[in-house]
Amino acid sequence: MNNNVFDKARSFIYRNARPLDLALWRYSFEGGSRKEVIDVLSFYQNADGGFGHAIEPDCWNTDSTPIGTWNATRMLNAVGIDANDNIVKNILAYLDSGKDFRDGKWFVTVKSNNDHPHAVWWECHDDVGEPDDNPTISLAGFALKYASKDGALYKKAADIVTAAVKSFIKEPICDMHVTRLYLELYEYCSSIEGFDLFDLAAYKNALYTAIKNTVCTDTDKWFKEYVCKPSTFYDSSKLVFDIVDNELCKKEGELLLKGQLEDGSYPVTWLWHNDYKEYYVAANWWKSFLLRTNILYLKDLKLI
Repeated sequence: MNNNVFDKARSFIYRNARPLDLALWRYSFEGGSRKEVIDVLSFYQNADGGFGHAIEPDCWNTDSTPIGTWNATRMLNAVGIDANDNIVKNILAYLDSGKDFRDGKWFVTVKSNNDHPHAVWWECHDDVGEPDDNPTISLAGFALKYASKDGALYKKAADIVTAAVKSFIKEPICDMHVTRLYLELYEYCSSIEGFDLFDLAAYKNALYTAIKNTVCTDTDKWFKEYVCKPSTFYDSSKLVFDIVDNELCKKEGELLLKGQLEDGSYPVTWLWHNDYKEYYVAANWWKSFLLRTNILYLKDLKLI
């Protein structure tokens, strides 16, 4: 792939990326192995099977968190999941433990977040944690796909998903973070042979409509403000190209070609809104994550 956009991106990655993001980059573009990604990813996994250690760049908590664990599942999905891998079995053990779970949902924030550098949205405002659809919807899908159907975790996930989808079909959620999780859930469910917990076709229709309504069509705001672009959903599923208006997807691709910074990266359009200086390190980490997604997106659009 002899392209100046790609070459500049590659240079930034090799100069700035964490070993984890470099391994993902190598897997995506340079023949790097799945094992290389799994090996690096395992260093973020704790003894309880959950993930921490700033795997989510905006939260530097070393403890296991549902958000950190969700991030790990997304990276595993990127390289292919083998249910027999210890890293997967340990995630299922964490989800089955009841830790960071209450009222039918995993926590979006946990108390120990407050002991580490973090963005304001990862601040925990009570003494326990805050259950939320984010990241519950996607984690429940992961459990449905990979947990034993005879176990308590599968039943827990089935109950969560059945209730959530029923509510979603009735009143779709148009929030880019949560809607993305519902897309990930759809991918999990649609890949399960003989899936029959709910009407997948009705769910698909509601989901596609919600995604179309969530994407910001004011392209002047893209890359300047924290708004939902087509690629927001791309890292969760390539179905985005079937859902979002094709011209809108191509418009983002054209802006990506024009908007690359001189150092090969793309701007990070959010701040932590506090005094932690670690934000600047995290922003650099995010740039590597965004670069891989953006280059894959451009490649699939056949723009590079």
